[in-house]
Amino acid sequence: MGSLPHVVEDCGGIVQLFSDGTIYRSNDIGFPVPIITDQSIVFKDCLFDKTNDLHLRLYKPTSMPPSSPAKKFSVILFLHGGGFCVGTRAWPNFHNCCLKLASGLNALVVAPDYRLAPEHRLPAAMEDGFSALQWLQAQVSSDEGDAWVNGGEVDCDQVFVLGDSSGGNIAHHLAVRIGAGSTGLAPVRVRGYILMAPFFGGVGRTKSEEGPSEQLLSLEILDRFWRLSVPAGASRDHPLANPFGPGSLNIEPVALDPILVIVGGCELLRDRGEDYARRLKEMGKKVEYVEFEGKQHGFFTNDPFSEASEEVIQDLKRFMIENSC
Repeated sequence: MGSLPHVVEDCGGIVQLFSDGTIYRSNDIGFPVPIITDQSIVFKDCLFDKTNDLHLRLYKPTSMPPSSPAKKFSVILFLHGGGFCVGTRAWPNFHNCCLKLASGLNALVVAPDYRLAPEHRLPAAMEDGFSALQWLQAQVSSDEGDAWVNGGEVDCDQVFVLGDSSGGNIAHHLAVRIGAGSTGLAPVRVRGYILMAPFFGGVGRTKSEEGPSEQLLSLEILDRFWRLSVPAGASRDHPLANPFGPGSLNIEPVALDPILVIVGGCELLRDRGEDYARRLKEMGKKVEYVEFEGKQHGFFTNDPFSEASEEVIQDLKRFMIENSC
């Protein structure tokens, strides 16, 4: 008589992988974050990928501020974090973050879900991020498109892709795939990419990874996310984990739209973000690196109405204005 299946990987009880390959995923996460109400923003959910039953959430300001020089809302594609294994558009922290982005940046925020590991290992998440942009393109191009997108209030020539943590990793791969000018997505035009503490990995450890654990993150958790999300049998040097790994694409000849990297100074992922920005700069890419001293992973998404988060919004505003044409 064989032994009963036992847990071999456990992501805080939210996702558990058993020895027989079965997976348990909890819907009751008990998130200790209250949902914020912002009467100046309306939101709704839309199905964007029927095949994979994936939804996205749209956030739209109810009106254009009188002081705004823009006549239309720009677009932010927000890709949530969660180590590729957890998280949805509806998690309170991501929802609150999108409210802040919509109001603070005067933008239509498009927040898609994507397939999660280990049920769907990489590159599923990258494919779904691209599908969300294709959905946006389809809405703009069709008379039958979503009224929030093609109703005349939104400027789809001013799209910015913002990825948080694993979403930042997806944003990088979208930037490489789409290339400068995003001609394949016309009339949608991506102007720039914002990577907030991008979740990159590698077999070799960085100094910050070996540093003290964060309040919500440890090296053990990061390693577990990689084991569960990269293709079975692959290491942390897989090209989807490490953009500069031994088997990764040489991106020096690839033309990229501008990139802004934002990290907290006390993050385990700090060194990877800084190294990424430095390498791109050495290749001649238009890249900017901003570090928030003393801040840990998720400082913006988990507390989007803090003083530091207001600074982030100002950095995003400046980046968007500088790269709007």
